[in-house]
Amino acid sequence: MFGRKKKQAISEPTPRLVPQNLGIIMDGNGRWAKKRGLPRQAGHVTGAQVFRKITKYCEKCGVKYLTVYAFSTENWKRPQEEVDAIMNLLRQYLKESLADFQQENIRTRFIGDRSALAEDILKLMREAEETTAHKTGMTLNIALNYGGQQELTAATQALARRVQAGEISPEDIDEEMLGAALYTEDQPPVDLILRPSGEYRLSNFLIWQSAYAEFVFMDVLWPDFTEADLERAFEEYARRNRRFGGV
Repeated sequence: MFGRKKKQAISEPTPRLVPQNLGIIMDGNGRWAKKRGLPRQAGHVTGAQVFRKITKYCEKCGVKYLTVYAFSTENWKRPQEEVDAIMNLLRQYLKESLADFQQENIRTRFIGDRSALAEDILKLMREAEETTAHKTGMTLNIALNYGGQQELTAATQALARRVQAGEISPEDIDEEMLGAALYTEDQPPVDLILRPSGEYRLSNFLIWQSAYAEFVFMDVLWPDFTEADLERAFEEYARRNRRFGGV
């Protein structure tokens, strides 16, 4: 785990090795608010602001794919008041991002089970995807009602239906075919998983995609996360010797 260094001003990113596919578990919003005597919702509001700032910075750094863990399949277990606040914040974000990200070369996609989401949120999600589909820069995956186990289950069921329909045989199913049945079907494996907040768990995030990913855990709550913290994570990533099972 990394302790925090003194904050440094970050202007424009400088050329260096950065992960092409980055996953971020945005953790610590509730604890950030509790430390300040604020309702948990206040942490989510500040965390959403940090998300937008870090997303833009990642695109400028040359990250090609960014996946952020916004709401997991397990987060429905939280108090209803908090779930409602998160969903209302999502609505606000989607409306604002349609305008805010227009100047950015960022393509927005949503991964996860959409069946439990409200229709107005689904409409905003479709609009965000459609209006950015032509972008050629970084792809932003927002993991919403997402769980790695749920994703693998859904992919397996889809392949089983193809076998049942006679389209493929069980022997045809290999790693490539299963990977193509995931939400991230056309994207490369994840290079780096970053988790602020001091926790050391993957928490059901990108289980298949992160098989050979590097991990960086940082002792900073997400609402306090800065571009300087991201740069420190990139520096650590650049020092790793990635052997992918070799020597």
